[in-house]
Formats: sequence, C-alpha cells, structure tokens
Amino acid sequence: MTPRLLVSLSGIDTRTLGHCADLAEELDRRAVPLSLLVAPRLAGAATEWARTRLTAGDDVLMHGFDHTRDPRGRGVALVRRAEFAALPAHEAGLRLTAAMSAMERAGLPTDSFAPPRWMASRGTVTALERKGFRLCADLFAIRDLRTGNQVRARVQTLSSHERAETVRCFALVLAAARTARRGGVLRLAIDAADLTRAGHRAAFLDAVDAAQQHDATALTYRMALTAPVQPV
Repeated sequence: MTPRLLVSLSGIDTRTLGHCADLAEELDRRAVPLSLLVAPRLAGAATEWARTRLTAGDDVLMHGFDHTRDPRGRGVALVRRAEFAALPAHEAGLRLTAAMSAMERAGLPTDSFAPPRWMASRGTVTALERKGFRLCADLFAIRDLRTGNQVRARVQTLSSHERAETVRCFALVLAAARTARRGGVLRLAIDAADLTRAGHRAAFLDAVDAAQQHDATALTYRMALTAPVQPV
C-alpha cells in the first residue's frame, strides 16, 4: 500500500498568522498541501491569507461555528464538551446554517467539516448530511457523507498542555515513520498556537519528513476521499 500523508492546521487568526504562513512555506518546500481548519469567525488578513492558500492548492474545512463548549454535569465540577460533540441534529443544523453563511461571506465556502477537538455527535453528522456536506473528519476517520465510505485513521497531534514534551514529540515522529512504513494513512494535525513552541514545531516538521522518507503521498482531506486507502 502507498502511504498517505494528510496535514491540517487549526487556530488560524490574525494573532497566529505569521506562524501559519511560516508553516505553509515549510510545507510548500516539501510539496505538502495543507488542510486548513477554518473557524467562521476568521476575519481580516487571516481570511485573505486562507483564500490565497486555496489558490496554492490547499483546502478548507469548516471548523465548528463559535467553539462554544456544551456544559454537562452538575455542581462545581462541570465537564465541558466540545461544541459539536453532543448536539442533537436540530441544534447542530442551526449552528451549521450560521457557519455556512459566515464562510460564504468570507469567500471560503466549503462542503467539508472538521469539528472542534475532532468530536462530532450523531446528530451533527445527520445535520451535515441534510445540509449537503460531502466530508466529515473526526478523531478516528474521514467520512464521505454521500457514499458512506470512510478512511479510518486516527489524528496524530501534540498539545500545548502536553506533559513530558520531549518524549511526546519523539513519539510523534516515531508514530509517523511507523504508519508510513506500513503503508497507512497518517493524519498530522497542529494548532497554530503550538507553532510558537520550538520543540513542537520541529517535531511536527520532523514527522512530515519521516513520512516522506517512506514515500508517503501528501494529500488534502478532500483528495483522500477520492483515493481511499485503509491503514495497516
């Protein structure tokens, strides 16, 4: 099997734009397209940059609406779920309608969706289908909402709150090399805020390089649906 490499970037806004552009340049040198996870609230120079990246061969996925977390539980300790992690279809549909309008106004219409923290409820998936979305990328798979086909592969990422940072960075690079060597689908994701950490940025690019050393084909999420490969 030919290994596949999918790289996504979230957290794009005017404050992180310099780091986003720097990563995009590094990936351009490696001929690796970016899948941009764009929140509808994107504005100003960040919107213009995202549109420019589309012409360069990158792709855009809608990344939630306003990222409001859904509280669950009682008392002082509340467990807050990601925006679309537990929504019923009706409420998810309302948020999607607002988000679609915002994306249209920004000149970034898309039929692809990646929920905040990669978690989408069954109701969210139903709402996406009703709204005519083609793709939903969650933590464990990339789903074609029109055919029912899916590419199963877990997102590999680093967190700015990660403990034992050096160990985790090393583990990410090893996981990337292992997945590519086995002919699997490698989904690397990073938040723009983490690009401010030199160790995280270096490890992320090392993971990309490790995959390419094993001849991984770099794709956007939309491209992956047209040539699905089951990971080993």
